[in-house]
Amino acid sequence: MSNSYFKFKQFCIHQDRCAMKVGTDGVLLGAWTKVDTAKNILDIGTGTGLVALMLAQRSSAHITALEIDPLAAKQAEENILESPWKDRMEVVCIDFNVYTSKEKFDIIVSNPPFFVDSLTSPVESRTAARHNYSLPYSDLLQGVSAILNDLGEFSIIIPYDVSDSVKSVAEDYNLFPCRQLNIITTPGKNPKRCLITFVLGMGGGQNEIRELLLEKERHCYSDEYAALTKDFYLKG
Repeated sequence: MSNSYFKFKQFCIHQDRCAMKVGTDGVLLGAWTKVDTAKNILDIGTGTGLVALMLAQRSSAHITALEIDPLAAKQAEENILESPWKDRMEVVCIDFNVYTSKEKFDIIVSNPPFFVDSLTSPVESRTAARHNYSLPYSDLLQGVSAILNDLGEFSIIIPYDVSDSVKSVAEDYNLFPCRQLNIITTPGKNPKRCLITFVLGMGGGQNEIRELLLEKERHCYSDEYAALTKDFYLKG
C-alpha cells in the first residue's frame, strides 16, 4: 500500500486523496526542466503538486498548477500551503481543455496520463489520471502552443515508444523539440521514458538528445540520477 505522504528535503507531499502517487516520472520532470530565468510557470495536471513544488524550489517564478480532479486539487493546494513557496503558487481546479489565460507562460510542464492501451481501472479518478483519453496529446499540444511565450519552453515526460509520434503532432502546432532525455531503467534495456522540451518555431535548432540510466541495479540509483535529484531526496 502506498504511503500517505512522501517527505522531500524542503517539502512534504501528502497523497492519500490523489489517484496517482509520487513517482519517478514526476521527479524527473521537476528536476530536469530548465527554469533559471522563468518568471511564470504553468503545470498542467499537477496531481499532488509534486512537479510544481520542485520547480518552485528551483526558481523564483510564480507557478500556476492546474488539476481537473477536485480531490487532488484540494490536496495539492494543502501541500503548497505547507511549503515555503505558498505566496507565489496557486492551484486552479479546471480542465485544461477549457482553461484560458490572459498572460502567456515562460515555462509550461506536464506529466500527462499516457497508458492509452492498458486496461482501465475500476476507480474513475485513477483511470482519468492514468489514461490520456480526457486530454489527448493533440489537445495538450494545441493548448500549450496558444499560451506559451514566444521564447518560452514546454517540457513533458512520455513513454519513449510514442515520442516520435508526439513530436510529429507537435509540429502541427509550431512546436519543435530542442532538448530530449531518454530514460533507461536498467543497463542493457531500451529507453522506457522520454523527456522532451519544445519551443515555438525552429528557434531551438537541432534537437539535443541524451540518455540517463536510472538504476545501476535493482534499488540502486545511478550516479547521474542521484546527481540530478540530490536537492530533493532525503538520502541524496
